[in-house]
This record gives sequence, structure tokens and C-alpha cells, in this order.
Amino acid sequence: MKKRAFITGITGQDGSYLAELLVKKGYKVFGLVRQMKHDSLKYINKLYKNKDIVLIKGDLHNLGSIKKALKIAKPDEIYNLAAQSDVSISFIQPEETFEVNYHGFGRLVNEAIKINPKIKIYQASTSEMFGKIKPPQNENSPFHPFSPYGQSKLKAHEDYVVGYREKRSIFICSGILFNHESPRRGKNYVTRKITTSLVKIKLGLQDYFELGNLDSKRDWGFASDYVEVMWEMLRQKNPQDFVIATGQSHTVRDFVNEAVKVLGMKITWHGKGLKEVVKDENGKVILQINKKYYRPADTNYLIGDSKKAKRILGWRLKHSFRDLVKIMTESDLKEIKESISK
Repeated sequence: MKKRAFITGITGQDGSYLAELLVKKGYKVFGLVRQMKHDSLKYINKLYKNKDIVLIKGDLHNLGSIKKALKIAKPDEIYNLAAQSDVSISFIQPEETFEVNYHGFGRLVNEAIKINPKIKIYQASTSEMFGKIKPPQNENSPFHPFSPYGQSKLKAHEDYVVGYREKRSIFICSGILFNHESPRRGKNYVTRKITTSLVKIKLGLQDYFELGNLDSKRDWGFASDYVEVMWEMLRQKNPQDFVIATGQSHTVRDFVNEAVKVLGMKITWHGKGLKEVVKDENGKVILQINKKYYRPADTNYLIGDSKKAKRILGWRLKHSFRDLVKIMTESDLKEIKESISK
């Protein structure tokens, strides 16, 4: 009999890659979706049309929809990837961020263990829980989140992951994932904003774009490399939490420079701070800094230590930072060229 998996956030970057992986591994896959519009199903549409996955309408705000979905899915494993995951938005909408990331997860966990006490649950935690703790950060590093997003994820981690595991002996674990990107990343995120903007500038469709803190450092990996580790965590005899990261750190500036190389563009950097700009080979400004894109509080330097995951889960980095930027930039170039040729 096929194992049954239930994925929240199945339409997103991680959810779509995970659905593909679990289907290949022979799972019966169910996904919770807020809406069934074609655009929102973009990355899982093929799986859905082929009836490889079953989609159930609902969301983490609504306990009734969670109950209904779990009764239909009857899962052996749950992967909670649904979240309000935009750090910038979390400063604007802290209540909504906690409602989804903390209370919504609590509803899901409590209902799941009623239906199946032996359920295995994976929670998508985040490196934002570390805040400005000195890198490299690992499973033993203290947490000190600065953003409502990081705070909501930490509370969910402490109360439901660690708390339920220790007090109720539930098989529940979290992947403390550092930044991971892909062509499926939302266009409101800085990495995708960089690649789409530069492609449009290259093709003459856009004059310039704006960014915030160019010196903010992140540990960026490729999302498809990360989802298999989620599955591996639920294969363990005992539930444990793992930091998943590349162990390398790059700035937003580095990301811009790599994307420019992929596109064969020649640029020069001028000025400092808020007056810094990037000019193309003709001296035209194509990138400038806007203070509004600075976060009220930022975790400026994140770099993860995945020794535990390497030792226990066999975690290995398949794509480098350069590979990641190349994949994203070339994907956006292809997509935008196809859209203008229609």
C-alpha cells in the first residue's frame, strides 16, 4: 500500500519540488490549497492534471478545512510548508504572520495527532530564528530572532516541535533551513527580483530597478537540493532537528554580479551607501538604492553549519552559489523571451 503524504504550501517553491519528489518515490500525495486558480497551480499543474496529486481546498486559518482535509488525506506523513514567509511583510503584518505561522501550525498538529497518533510531521523552520547570533549557526546555537517572521517560527518550534516531541512523544521534527532559492521563488523576493529585473533590462523591457541593503549576507542554496532532506528527516528512527545550509555566505551584491555575468552584461559600481548605483557599459544607471527596501531590523550575516545533517542524513550540496544564480537567470531569460514572443 502506498504511503500517504499531506503537504501544506504545495503550490509554492518547496511544496512543488517536494510533491514531485514524493510522487517519484511512490507516495499518494495530498496538498492543501487556498484556491484552485490556474496561476496559483503553475508549478504543480502537470502533477494535478496527471492525477498524481490530490488537491484539497482549505487553509491554516480555518480549523474546519484542516479537519476535512486530514480526514480525506489520512496521511502517514505531514510536511508543513505553508507560511507567511516574507520577512518584510511580517513587519507590516505581524498579527497575520503569527496567525498563520504559529496558530495555524498548532491547529494542524493538534488535529493530525487526533486522527493518527503515529503521524510523522515535518515543520519548515528557518534560519531567521537565529537573528544576529554569531555565525556559523548550528543546532546548538541560541535563537534570537529580530523579525516577526523569525519570532513566529521560533514560537512554533519551541511550543509544537520541541514541546510536543518532549511532552507528548510525537514524531515531529524541523528543518532549520537557510535561504534557498530557485526559478520558482516568488518575484517579490530579492533574488528573483534581481534576475527578472536584469533580464528585462537586458532585453530593453525595463530601464532600472531598486534594491535595499547590498551588503546583507545570506547562505543561499538551491531549493530542489533541500526538499529531499525533508523526506530523509522523517526516515529517522527518532525525530531530530537539522540545520540545512551550504556553509557559504554571499552578499546581495554578489548575487547581482553573478547574474550580470550570466547575461553577458558589463557593469560598473559607483558611489557608496544610499548613493551607490550600477551603470551599464553606456553609462546608464540600471540599479540604485532605495531606503524603503531596508528592513527595520535585519539579520545581516547568516551562514549555516550542516555537519549534523551531513553525518546523519548524508546531506550533500549538489549546486553551488554560481549554479543557483545561473539556473535562475537563464530560467527567467527563457520565460520572459517566450512571453514577449507570444
